[in-house]
Amino acid sequence: MAQPENPDAAEGGLMSHLLELRNRLLYSVIAIAVVFFAMLLFVGTGEVYTLVAKPLMSVLPAGASMIATEVASPFLTPVKLTLAMAVVLTIPFLLYQLWAFVAPGLYRHERRLVMPLLLSSTLLFYGGMAFAYFVVFPMAFGFFVHALPPGVTMMTDIRAYLDFVFSMFFAFGIAFEVPVAVVLLARMGIINPDTLAQKRPYMILMAFVVAAVLTPPDVFSQFFLAVPMILLYEIGVFFARRMKRAADAAVDSGRRNLTETEIEAEFRTRGKASGKKG
Repeated sequence: MAQPENPDAAEGGLMSHLLELRNRLLYSVIAIAVVFFAMLLFVGTGEVYTLVAKPLMSVLPAGASMIATEVASPFLTPVKLTLAMAVVLTIPFLLYQLWAFVAPGLYRHERRLVMPLLLSSTLLFYGGMAFAYFVVFPMAFGFFVHALPPGVTMMTDIRAYLDFVFSMFFAFGIAFEVPVAVVLLARMGIINPDTLAQKRPYMILMAFVVAAVLTPPDVFSQFFLAVPMILLYEIGVFFARRMKRAADAAVDSGRRNLTETEIEAEFRTRGKASGKKG
């Protein structure tokens, strides 16, 4: 009968993990706080809000502007925006803290894969936000402004605008992580790249469904999110196939480099295994 594990050792291991998690969270909060206060002191909330509001303000007709429907909105909204921007700017550091927490439990070959995925996921997230800011927002806001009925003036609440912008930022940032997810699943052997290619029609349908859930109920935002997701899915399948071919070639090369003694030992091992099954 197996002896139960030492409860003191298990409790000590749990406490060490909790302490490590606390330290990583503390480092993350400190980094966000430092960036937040630095932006408040040296940049200012007004400049941050002006930058984020530029895609809408640049297409509004003459005399139109955004409004604040709550008393504290002119102060709280730019501060919340600055805090959100501090989180966005510290994403590389936050992802590194996550990697540092899980790294001790990974194998050596898995650790070599984490850093490239960390770098690529960070760049793709920022790329999704940039795509939304420089491509989607000007076209979408321009369409909304020109679609106004006669006699109607567009007066957007600053808090509603901020919620819309950051929901779109994070939707596009997360959607641009599709290649990383595809490569990671293929690398772990969960999904075959050839199977992913065969499921392409289902992926196209899923991309539009996800875009409909993550974006506001307008066709343009959904289209501009779904199409990049499909293209990034194809990029992920392409790299997953290349990685699989490289891994298969490495295995074949290793087999060809076996000595005669190693080959005979492998055949003997397989013969014993088949004899036991018989």
